[in-house]
Amino acid sequence: MKLLLIGVAALTMGTAAVADTPKPAEFVEKAGASDTFEIDSARLMVTSKNPSIKAFAVQMITDHSKSTKMVTAAAKGDGVHVGKPSLTIGQRTDLTALKAVPAGKTKDDLYVKQQKAAHADALALMQDYSANGSARHLKMTAGKIAPVVEKHEAMLANL
Repeated sequence: MKLLLIGVAALTMGTAAVADTPKPAEFVEKAGASDTFEIDSARLMVTSKNPSIKAFAVQMITDHSKSTKMVTAAAKGDGVHVGKPSLTIGQRTDLTALKAVPAGKTKDDLYVKQQKAAHADALALMQDYSANGSARHLKMTAGKIAPVVEKHEAMLANL
């Protein structure tokens, strides 16, 4: 009986994951918004007096610019239109909050907090699409980006 319940639970969870996986165009939009948020917030932090924060921000601009190009190329390979991404309300709110805080430790701490949340969301998106996505090139690209996001999370843990 326990085995049956575990099997049903596993099937239900697997079905939910597939049902929640974004369609290719939605994946491109979400990935684009994520990269845009990372780049825009990093640009606000490259002047941080904390060398670790500054280095992380510079790395985010580099890596997220690269992942934007990767997703764009993959989308074209899959015949998916790529438009200018729109930040979510939460991302716009976070950017506004970051802009409002004066330079210093409080701003650095807010940036790290926001980045931890943003990278958790980005990693979930990339892992889900790489496992369950329907567009071949985007699926492969998500699989290549996920380990980079994991490295970013490890970097954040040390900030």
